[in-house]
Amino acid sequence: MPLQTDQDIAALLTNAKTIAMVGASDRPDRPSFGVMRFLLSRGYKVIPVNPQLAGQSIHGETVIATLAEIGEKIDIVDIFRNSTAAGPAIDDAIAAGADAVWTQLGVFNDEAVARAEAAGLKAVVNRCPAIEIRRLGL
Repeated sequence: MPLQTDQDIAALLTNAKTIAMVGASDRPDRPSFGVMRFLLSRGYKVIPVNPQLAGQSIHGETVIATLAEIGEKIDIVDIFRNSTAAGPAIDDAIAAGADAVWTQLGVFNDEAVARAEAAGLKAVVNRCPAIEIRRLGL
């Protein structure tokens, strides 16, 4: 079951250091652009993941094509993809050994979340970390 309580979500966000953002965008009008900037301002290391922008830079961070190319521990994979595309992103997070997957507002993929949880990952569904950090006063 995805994390629901404020305590569990706060613990995940407090303990996380590295967030891989799948679907990161270099367009200021996209939600991922602002959320990435916010997370960086809060001290997280944010690795943008987008095959179309690989090698480019967003907020000073080099964009990586896939989660598999990240050569370090990933605490949270924050998924800015639609519900259908979230499934493969969650499977990639499992394969990359991430600790948790996080789907953004309006993104639901129960089967993929169940696979993540069965593999030992924590999951947060239909929430935004920027909103949760502010709401929880972190």
